[in-house]
Amino acid sequence: MYERILFPVDETTESSAILHHASEIAHWSDGMVQLLYVANTARDSVTLVDNEVVDALERQGENTVAEAGKILDTLGVEYGTDVVQGNPAPTIAEYAQKYSYDLVVMPTHARHGITRRLLGSVTEKVVRLSEVPVLTARMVDDDELSFPYDEILVPTDGSQSAKPAAKHGLDLAAALDATVHVLSVVDDSSLGPDVRSMMSGDEYEQAATDAIESVASDARGLGVSNVVEHVEHGDPSDQILTFVEEHDVDAVVMGTTGRSGVDRILLGSVAEKTVRNAPVPVITVAPDDDQ
Repeated sequence: MYERILFPVDETTESSAILHHASEIAHWSDGMVQLLYVANTARDSVTLVDNEVVDALERQGENTVAEAGKILDTLGVEYGTDVVQGNPAPTIAEYAQKYSYDLVVMPTHARHGITRRLLGSVTEKVVRLSEVPVLTARMVDDDELSFPYDEILVPTDGSQSAKPAAKHGLDLAAALDATVHVLSVVDDSSLGPDVRSMMSGDEYEQAATDAIESVASDARGLGVSNVVEHVEHGDPSDQILTFVEEHDVDAVVMGTTGRSGVDRILLGSVAEKTVRNAPVPVITVAPDDDQ
């Protein structure tokens, strides 16, 4: 499922938990990891000092991917390396699409070592831009990244744009024989009294139930036997994060956009808040172009 994994890197001085996590996925899928360094030509210092500085950045990139490659060597993972020039976020997204990668893996917070200068803002831009699924994990000392995943959370609002993410989560669960938790959050707290009066509580509940049942039906068709359905009320971001903590979820698979209108549940901001704050890996999946 993830035979070709793209792992963007920046300065590295030591091992990184998320690089180890990518290697575990590669071992499971019998795949490879491509280490990519983007020499940031969007920086003013690059353009002012001209080509000599670009060459220096490329040399730094060669050293960086070589150091990360040493880690993958010790882990016994097949890998490749590349150094390119460009604006990091769009360049990473375009590279993943151009060379048909199955997954992009990135940290969400700068810490040290391999993640020191690959800042969260770049990762979040890649999440918004990428047509390829993006696995993100925040780099916080207390977080533990475990693979294979036993418990996978799939939030949904039932919209067409959320369906590719649900399908991706179900495919992953089927491949791992994992339990799928399908969650629909009714965000009635954000609606004004005029809007709330147009729909009853039962209608909100029914819309959420329908969204969940649609995913559960697809799960049965894919042979995913262990599906647990959940409806919650409140702020979607808060409810997703609370659910992760309370149900020992190993990974979240969710869309980057969702339904608009009075019954909206998943918006881009919800995905971004989840990516930024979840203590487990989050796999974000873009909607299909024709939706």
